[in-house]
Amino acid sequence: MSPTLRLLIGLVLGFALGLAASASGVPMLRDATRWIEPAGTLFIAAIRMTVIPLVVSSLLVGVASRSSGAAVGRLGARAVMIFVVGVAITSAMGLLVGVPLLARLPLDAEASAALRATAGAASALAAPVGLRAWLIDLVPVNPVKAAAEGQMLPLIVFSLAFGAAARHASDPARDTIVRGAEAVQDVTLVLVRAILAWAPIGVFALAVPLAGKLGIAALGAVASYIAITCAVCVLSWVLVFYPAAHFFGRRSWRSFLRGALPAQAVAFSSRSSMAALPAMMEAVRGPLALSEGVRSFVIPFAATIFRAGGGVAMTVGAVFLAKLYGVPLDLAALVTIGATTVIATFAVPGIPGGAIIALVPVLLAARIPVEGIGILLAVDTIPDMFRTTTNVTADLAVATFIDPPAAESA
Repeated sequence: MSPTLRLLIGLVLGFALGLAASASGVPMLRDATRWIEPAGTLFIAAIRMTVIPLVVSSLLVGVASRSSGAAVGRLGARAVMIFVVGVAITSAMGLLVGVPLLARLPLDAEASAALRATAGAASALAAPVGLRAWLIDLVPVNPVKAAAEGQMLPLIVFSLAFGAAARHASDPARDTIVRGAEAVQDVTLVLVRAILAWAPIGVFALAVPLAGKLGIAALGAVASYIAITCAVCVLSWVLVFYPAAHFFGRRSWRSFLRGALPAQAVAFSSRSSMAALPAMMEAVRGPLALSEGVRSFVIPFAATIFRAGGGVAMTVGAVFLAKLYGVPLDLAALVTIGATTVIATFAVPGIPGGAIIALVPVLLAARIPVEGIGILLAVDTIPDMFRTTTNVTADLAVATFIDPPAAESA
């Protein structure tokens, strides 16, 4: 049985039990839900346990390693800048579309408050933070304290600064830091995979109280999240990446669509950017007619670290969970979600559901309960198809305007 099917079974059974307990009022079922709920809390705690070492080690390896230093030059420096802009655009689209649409979800405020009450202490509602205070707090006075308190955005800022400083240290010092960070990253990924092996049980235990407190509205809310995520991904193709390839990459609509379609088909069916890499390389050689440098460096580089679809999934997912738990989002919270998402997409682990795992620091930074990620993991199959297709489309679009033709008729 596939992991996806096991997750869906856990979700369906959890919703069924939660809805039955809510509708019937049978004491035995209500007692069962109370005993099951701690298993979901333990599953989320286990995931949160891995987030800080995984994010910090991934950022250190990405910024400080010798290979990244070699890559970020000429084509690489331009590519990285475009990657950041691309993720920022898709993140902004996720917020601009997701916030007003998800605000219309018909969820009972008292039910959301009851659901929020079961979340961990770290997810408690925080007092509104002004933009000035938010900017000041970006630089942590004590990085260890920031890590202990789950202040993810200041910790990310410190990790980026520390990694950048390590690149200018002596070779032995830099190599020691990178090797240590790589070891932490590898071991943490082993731990994450072990935790995700228990995900069907965790999803079941999380779905029970969700359905029990929100009732049938929980099903509609999850369906809305899936629909909005997929719709924003498609909008990013039509409004951002296709026009970018045409106007900035100076490729005709026909040639870009013909070149991108095989890679998109592989990405959609396999849910893997790396599986689509051969098809992207063929598109570069054939219809898109890009240079050897772009084919041999930019395309593999983009497939490895550029996840434009993650910008959509993380922002929509964060706004959805905020709505689910009744967490108000002011301007500072939305900026936090957007800024943390841009950085977190570059630290997505290469495992199934990696983008959902990488959503945890975004939720922590915005003070949104992380307990809901179990539900997102369970229904991630369809959003992941559209998210991966967005990644591949963005990779090819970026490649075209890093290496535009001398002249081509549109």
